[in-house]
Amino acid sequence: MPYIPTTEAQRREMLTAIGVQNFDELIKAIPEKLRLQGRLHVSEALSELEITRSIVEKTCHNMCAQTANSFLGAGLYDHFIPAAVDTIVSRPEFFTAYTPYQAEVSQGTLQFIYEFQTMICELTGMEVANASMYDGASAIAEAILMAVRKNKLMKAILPATLNPEYVKVIKTYTEGIGVELITAPSQDGLIDLIALEAMMDGTIGSVIVQTPNFYGNIEDVFALDTIIHANPKTLFIAAVDPIALAILNAPSEYHADIVVGEGQALGNSMYMGGPLFGFFASKLDMARQMPGRIVGGTLDKEGNRAYALTLQAREQHIRREKATSNICSNESLCTLAATVYMSLMGREGMVEIATQSAQKAHYLATEIDKLEGFSLAYPAACFFKEFVVNTPLPADKIIQLLLPRAIYPGVDMKRWGFDNQLMIAVTEKKSRKDLNELVSALKEVCHV
Repeated sequence: MPYIPTTEAQRREMLTAIGVQNFDELIKAIPEKLRLQGRLHVSEALSELEITRSIVEKTCHNMCAQTANSFLGAGLYDHFIPAAVDTIVSRPEFFTAYTPYQAEVSQGTLQFIYEFQTMICELTGMEVANASMYDGASAIAEAILMAVRKNKLMKAILPATLNPEYVKVIKTYTEGIGVELITAPSQDGLIDLIALEAMMDGTIGSVIVQTPNFYGNIEDVFALDTIIHANPKTLFIAAVDPIALAILNAPSEYHADIVVGEGQALGNSMYMGGPLFGFFASKLDMARQMPGRIVGGTLDKEGNRAYALTLQAREQHIRREKATSNICSNESLCTLAATVYMSLMGREGMVEIATQSAQKAHYLATEIDKLEGFSLAYPAACFFKEFVVNTPLPADKIIQLLLPRAIYPGVDMKRWGFDNQLMIAVTEKKSRKDLNELVSALKEVCHV
């Protein structure tokens, strides 16, 4: 859509209505030293055609996961998305919708949110799910705040195996209300169970467990359940990969109280890191403490199926001090894509995607482990679709050597304090040729 600025006559009319003579008088409250002195150094005006060409030229410098052999992960994953997903979410009634403030006239939107909630409950085994969160990181943070509302305990344990980017968001969310965050150490890429057990007491309000964790490893969730629930007030918050749930135990089986996660892998592209959406589910007795909103199904006065916002515990609907969250919306378009994706894949399709991802990841890990100078960082741990390898060269150097070959070999772990380590993610999209290409390239650039 073109940008059309106001005319000089319109600006004068607005200034007159405000009651000032000119723009300088309008901004006189702003100190002179803070005002822009002189003109901005920007290019001359361009036509729409010229701007379009300029943007296209810049985007051609990007190398996306669709054109490269990408093994990027660390929270975002390149799963196959059927063409029908984009076709459906691009329909005008969905694509232009923001949020159903007038729920009674948004039956289509409310219906797909209801279906989304149902599918999340089926995946997680939980009793109730909300309409979604901003992303997986904020969902975990909101879960900690929900635990505080539930048990009034102000301590939360974060494992060292939790995604470090999530930890940053959690700290931002919780510092204002005084939640004390305690770090549980890791051992061999998993939560140190002995250390965690020693940390547990009656003051711990919640324990977060990410599984598969940041390193891709699967935590011993049943042992963690025993340790966490030794104190009946402590809540077990499980952060999970929705694709992994197709073949791993549902969180309800190891008695998680709250289940959250990043839903991008469900029908949403990587999009250079966003937009994303978080899912949030819990036991039914905590529904009134849940952030966001919940869509429910009912019957209208004529007996027809109808949908309504059953719970709207946010500050736009109720008194601010009573609100369970200040989030202003759910990620409707992203959750619609997830709903369409899960509907198309079905139970068998989800199992196939998870199985292929796991099998291909294990094949690649075995082949890389055979290379001289390479080794699995956590050989004793079970992993799902992502794993960490030790490298003979700095990981960033390996990445730079492979980018000209249109290969993203993974994520440099130095960003989080691990030298000479590469995190590699594999999805069902990878063929045997793709996997072998990475192995050959690693062998060549590292001269092994």
